[in-house]
Amino acid sequence: MMGSKYHLPGYRTRGTLSILIIIGLCCFFYLLGAWQKSGFRKGDGIPLEVTRQTDCGNVTILDFEAHHNDLEIIEHDEPRAKVFKPCDIQYTDYTPCQEQDRAMKFPRENMIYRERHCPPEEEKLHCLIPAPKGYVTPFPWPKSRDYVHYANVPYKHLTVEKAVQNWVQFQGDVFKFPGGGTMFPQGADAYIDELASVIPIADGTVRTALDTGCGVASWGAYLLKRNVLAMSFAPRDNHEAQVQFALERGVPAIIGVLGSINLPYPSRAFDMAQCSRCLIPWTANDGMYLMEVDRVLRPGGYWILSGPPINWKTYYQTWKRSKEDLNAEQTKIEKLAELLCWEKKYEKGDIAIWRKKVNAKSCQRNSAKICTSNDADDVWYKKMGTCVTPFPEVSSKDEVAGGELKKFPARLFAVPPRIAKGLIEGVTAESYEEDNKLWKKRLNAYKRINRLIGTTRYRNVMDMNAGLGGFTAALESPKSWVMNVVPTISKNTLGVIYERGLVGMYHDWCEGFSTYPRTYDLIHASGVFSLYQNRCQLEDILLEMDRILRPEGAVILRDEVDVMNKVKKIAGGMRWTIRLMDHEDGPLVPEKILVAVKQYWVGSSGNSTSSNK
Repeated sequence: MMGSKYHLPGYRTRGTLSILIIIGLCCFFYLLGAWQKSGFRKGDGIPLEVTRQTDCGNVTILDFEAHHNDLEIIEHDEPRAKVFKPCDIQYTDYTPCQEQDRAMKFPRENMIYRERHCPPEEEKLHCLIPAPKGYVTPFPWPKSRDYVHYANVPYKHLTVEKAVQNWVQFQGDVFKFPGGGTMFPQGADAYIDELASVIPIADGTVRTALDTGCGVASWGAYLLKRNVLAMSFAPRDNHEAQVQFALERGVPAIIGVLGSINLPYPSRAFDMAQCSRCLIPWTANDGMYLMEVDRVLRPGGYWILSGPPINWKTYYQTWKRSKEDLNAEQTKIEKLAELLCWEKKYEKGDIAIWRKKVNAKSCQRNSAKICTSNDADDVWYKKMGTCVTPFPEVSSKDEVAGGELKKFPARLFAVPPRIAKGLIEGVTAESYEEDNKLWKKRLNAYKRINRLIGTTRYRNVMDMNAGLGGFTAALESPKSWVMNVVPTISKNTLGVIYERGLVGMYHDWCEGFSTYPRTYDLIHASGVFSLYQNRCQLEDILLEMDRILRPEGAVILRDEVDVMNKVKKIAGGMRWTIRLMDHEDGPLVPEKILVAVKQYWVGSSGNSTSSNK
């Protein structure tokens, strides 16, 4: 009788219905748990949006098992990909090569201890840097220029130390940046207006600028609306978070210092450079620091000094220095400027401005020691010297050494002088034009994958292997800026990037980048992993990308399929939502594209686990 009841009328219908209800409830609670665990709701839903886009037919999701015989297919009896655990909460603001504890082991002479000192292999962290509790997506540009969430950079030190100088104010749960500075109490706009009375800022002649000792980078922040792109740097020091504030505001900046090694920029890079009470001892070491500024300053470029010793007659008592000492310092700066072929154009109140001559024929040097190195761009970890970088040769006294540039934005796509003069091996004017077309096509493909590219959601962008700057030029917009990184082991094209009116730096991706965690919204990398696969661990590069990427930030990688398989396997353990897809020209092209979004999660106190609640 027990067996026969399964054949009673209506029983099968009720049993099937019960099973369907149970399965439905299981699926519902599984999806609810996955949604809660992901933490997407904590930010602005970027991973969910990008995943939705890629799942709805905008791109082709690859089936690598079906198309590539050499793919390492993970069988059920093989170990799963390594899962990276969160680092302890103490590493929330970890900067591998500029950590305080390691820095204090190095000499203080010439700021050596504030320079890059990276951990040896055995001391590298192999975990995911956590975001602080309460972390939220930064304000969109241009609001981010003036406001930063306290939860993202929870340091009030500057609000106290610089309270009377209008750097930053704490209001409720946000920091407000009024645009003030030590040497521009009336605000950055008024300061820039005075500079613009001497320097052609308004007409596109000046496009790239360098701020040495930038504070919270208000000078760079306010230059942006005038279409001037400033690269700012400051050391990681007891002011805490200067560069972190700058990047949180959406302004280009790195951790750096004028110390004993060259700045990570090419020669003739910047149209304008400034020191606004940056406290750099310009007359020390026989003028070595001014000579380094001269190396990176373009012929015809401008140098601004506001702060000691300028206007010393007014401030000598405030600065607690003697008249004689300050007068002697300014006299020495004047002589060094003359040695460098800089002509003084302006001095009024707190500001002095010099202009670098356009070539060597237009100036008369007196007993200057000229650098003998054949490559003024070979600077990575190279010791700074007390010599003057020579001007490129010219045929007349009116010719601009190194080549004259068009005004921005025309110079963005004009053939850069370094290419026109044949100084970049293997690159011609024709191949440069083709490169620009290629990157316009690729960027359009990226935008089909992720429609947020080109919007204010991705303000701080990095190109890890920038080449000729084609990706950045195609993306150029006031909505975003791009840190163009030229790897030290690749062809040196950074000078071309600056000639286009873009900014960037040299870097070795086997080491940590000179920035705080969570400072980039979008990271693009073309060919980086092929470049480094026999030089250092791909895992280390991916973990560094995760460190500097903001929660719910995006990644776009393109590389050969075999390398991309390795990258995908490692990234699978990093709390990234990943999609691997065909090249924009179709599945037969061996280069593939990986897009990823970093999930939202924050650190827990007291242990090495994350908080997803």
